[in-house]
Amino acid sequence: MRERPIRLKAHEVRAILSGAKSQTRHVVKPAPDARADWMRSDVNSVWHAGTTAGEVPGFGIWQCPFGQPGDRLWVRETWQQVHPLQVAAGRYSHEGRAGIPGPPPVSYRTIYRADGEFPPIYMLGGEPWPYRSLTPFERNGMQSFVDDPWWNPSVHMPRWACRLVLEITDVRVERLQAISEVDALAEAAMEWAGEQDTPIRDLNTGDERIAFKALWNSTGGNWDANPWVWVISFRRLP
Repeated sequence: MRERPIRLKAHEVRAILSGAKSQTRHVVKPAPDARADWMRSDVNSVWHAGTTAGEVPGFGIWQCPFGQPGDRLWVRETWQQVHPLQVAAGRYSHEGRAGIPGPPPVSYRTIYRADGEFPPIYMLGGEPWPYRSLTPFERNGMQSFVDDPWWNPSVHMPRWACRLVLEITDVRVERLQAISEVDALAEAAMEWAGEQDTPIRDLNTGDERIAFKALWNSTGGNWDANPWVWVISFRRLP
C-alpha cells in the first residue's frame, strides 16, 4: 500500500465530506491514440494501450499516477492556520503548527476554505503579545485588520494539515464522454451545479451527464476533445 497526495478543489472536498462524491477523473498523459484498445495487467495496475489502425501500429504502457486499488490518497486542499478567534463555533478545525508565544500562549488552528471564509481580526498594540479581537475598538487604539484574509494554496499543504484520506477501490481507463449517468452522480456533478449561478444552477434538476460536462469545461477541460481519462473510484477513510 502506498500513499500519495491529490489536489482537490473546494466543491470536490465538500462533496466528499457530504458523501456525494466517490469518483474522480484525470486526463491520461501522454495522450494515447484516440483509437487505442486498452488491456489491464494484474501487475501493479499497468495498462497496455495499442492500435492497429492506420499505417503504423502503435503501442504503449501507462500506469495510473494516483496508484492502484488499495493505495491511499491524502487530499490537499486550500487551507490556513488562524488565530482561534477566527474559528466560528461549530466549524471544523484541528491543531496547527503556528501560534503566539505567551503569556498566555496561543495555538493556531488549521481551517479549510471549502468550509467557508474566515473573519479578520483586529489588533491592539503591545508587542510582543498584542491583544486581538473580532471587532475594532478605536477608542482603545484598536487598529485595522492584523491578518488580512488570505489562504494557502492546496499545493503547499503539508501532510500534517490533511483532514481527508481516501482509499482507492478501482482504477480504469475510458474516454471522457463514455461516462454513465451513474458515474456522473458519483462525480457529484449535480452538487456542483447547485452551487453555481443560473443558468448552470438549473442543470441540477436535469441530466447528470450534462451537469458533468459543464463541470469539466469549467475547470479548463475540453469535453468535446473527449480525451482518455483515468477513472478513480474511492472511499473516504474514517
